[in-house]
Amino acid sequence: MGVADHSKNTFIELQRKKVHRYVIFKVDEKKREVVVEKTGGPAESYDDFTAALPENDCRYAVYDFDFVTSENCQKSKIFFIAWSPSTARIRAKMLYATSKDRFRRELDGIHYEIQATDPTEMDLDVLKQGLRKPAVSGISTPKVGIAQSLRTE
Repeated sequence: MGVADHSKNTFIELQRKKVHRYVIFKVDEKKREVVVEKTGGPAESYDDFTAALPENDCRYAVYDFDFVTSENCQKSKIFFIAWSPSTARIRAKMLYATSKDRFRRELDGIHYEIQATDPTEMDLDVLKQGLRKPAVSGISTPKVGIAQSLRTE
């Protein structure tokens, strides 16, 4: 499974230029590559992001989460979210599961990863909870599963 250049460039725009709050990616089965499905502007909220994910199909997404530390410093961390709802087709779940690591390796600069099968596994509290844990390092980090899975190697 390949990754479209536009997908990589859009991620870099989110990461470095802060042009996007989030990017949702989908697998284009005909082209056999991961492509950008939707982007959210910097003013969009986390609720806007979660509403943009399909209820019955898998997606990959990155979300740039801004927060203020206890020392009153403005920071941001990038979350990679593997969205695989329980109502998605088995074929789609398998396709996304088998191509996730390859795609994830193309996105250098991810701090945390979440695998979610329903909205409660990726709600805002889960992201905040993840910030209390060390960020992932490198590209070969074991990935998390479900809401508690924000861990490192």
